Amino acid sequence: MPTWNADQYLKFAAERTQPARDLVGRVALDGPRRVIDLGCGPGNSTALLAARWPGADLLGLDSSMAMINQASHDFPDQRWIVGDIAEWTGADGDPFDLVFSNAAMQWVDDHETVYPALLRRVAPGGALAVQVPANLDAPAHAEMRDLASTPAWRSQLPHGGVREWYVHEPEFYYDLLAPQAVQLDLWVTDYIHVMDGAAGIVEWYKGTGLRPFLDALPNDAERENFLADYTDRVAEAYPAQPDGRVLFPFRRFFLVAYR
Repeated sequence: MPTWNADQYLKFAAERTQPARDLVGRVALDGPRRVIDLGCGPGNSTALLAARWPGADLLGLDSSMAMINQASHDFPDQRWIVGDIAEWTGADGDPFDLVFSNAAMQWVDDHETVYPALLRRVAPGGALAVQVPANLDAPAHAEMRDLASTPAWRSQLPHGGVREWYVHEPEFYYDLLAPQAVQLDLWVTDYIHVMDGAAGIVEWYKGTGLRPFLDALPNDAERENFLADYTDRVAEAYPAQPDGRVLFPFRRFFLVAYR
């Protein structure tokens, strides 16, 4: 797993929070009593859950101590724990009325096993609600992989590549969850972010998708060199508008499965 920097992640807090807001708004539950936010990050998504259901007993879980520390600082009235999503999913425990996850499940392996197990941790009448990025083939990601495979960088990165995130097609999740769900809602949204040039896109990915590549490099000088090469590629892949800014499409996949 990559390391996480809460300050870097929150540079685009509004853009990263909007999908969570959209997902919260689509969950058709009146008053869930127990809610868990898996991969809660710095707590921005958990705060939306608290606003929607102020009477709920909320718990935020994240594998990053840095993220949990930030969440605890910004939202001291909520409960936060450090933990692994897959381990939590496989553990015993009382069910939750809402199991929620915003932009975290793409880092979890073995979706074929984990997603049905997540739904089993939902109480009858409750819901599993998940949002994940679905743009692994977008130019920004393709350029990361292509750059890492060049002779200049291949020898400095792990043999076989770095640990990237992954998401399956919607049909995969439908086939997986429909037999267990009384209702299953699936949708995709393309967000068009307006960035201050190619450097803005690079800053975005420094908080997420670039982390596995940067963490694998031996020192800060090499990280800066990699970022410089990557910025050149991004500038070519995302041409600027007449005003100098760049349109950055970002596709996200959503599901809400009810028990």
